[in-house]
Amino acid sequence: MQKGIYNRGAIVMLWLTAAIWGFAFVAQRAGMEFIGPFTFNGIRFLLGSASLLPLIFWMKYKQKTPAAKSRNIVRGGLLAGIVLFIGASLQQAGMVYTEAGKAGFITGFYVILVPMIGVFIGQHITKLLWAGALVALAGLYLLTINGPFVLQKGDLLILLSAFFWAIHVQLINKLVDTHAALPLSAFQFAVCGILSLATGFIFETITIETILLAIWPLLYGGLMSVGIAYTLQVVAQQHVHPAYASIILSFETVFAVLGGWLLLGELLSLRNLAGCLLMLAGIVVVQVWGSRKEAT
Repeated sequence: MQKGIYNRGAIVMLWLTAAIWGFAFVAQRAGMEFIGPFTFNGIRFLLGSASLLPLIFWMKYKQKTPAAKSRNIVRGGLLAGIVLFIGASLQQAGMVYTEAGKAGFITGFYVILVPMIGVFIGQHITKLLWAGALVALAGLYLLTINGPFVLQKGDLLILLSAFFWAIHVQLINKLVDTHAALPLSAFQFAVCGILSLATGFIFETITIETILLAIWPLLYGGLMSVGIAYTLQVVAQQHVHPAYASIILSFETVFAVLGGWLLLGELLSLRNLAGCLLMLAGIVVVQVWGSRKEAT
């Protein structure tokens, strides 16, 4: 399937995904005051998977899922779920040893890693996509790094997690051509949730009382961040070039900063605002200039 950067419906889905993911950082911070990160991820991904089951059964009843796209869903979902789990685990481990802002910036490197991987697997990456990704990365630096950039112990783990996020974007881009979006989403969430929860049972203390204390952040993280947002990503990537999708998805950092400002009273400096505008400029470079070039 040939994928471009001008499908408006898919682009709106990606913006919604970035917004939901960004505000989920607030929910995660609130939830992890009571339960550990692996427990939080395990429960929220399993909730997200379960939330899709009624819709999957309804679509199957209505026979709206093409038979060809239902094949190999277990293999594709298993692979995507493992990659998702590795990326989330590496990021979480790295954040123990580095600042949150720097972790956000290094994670944002996937906007460059996605097209780099694309080159190696034969995707056409235009100069506009490279330019947009680099401008967005520069904005991400202004948004997240407020002091000198010094590499710390956990930074390599965060960089590895960014590599797996990039792999996940490219993997979803490949799988959506041959797999139905909703079953693929549900299966990858279930795999990631089971692996996360199993890790939580090994390294963390899990009790019903603490889970109930974190119930509202878990519901947001499970139903909104996982059930809705990750599924929107899968559906949108049926129509949008993965390199462009990664630029829009990187805006989750912007929405995370805005969420901290609106809901937690965190300060938003002029440097942060400049970073937001520069990231937006990266989108404009690709979307506006690219559409004019195509029209010409």
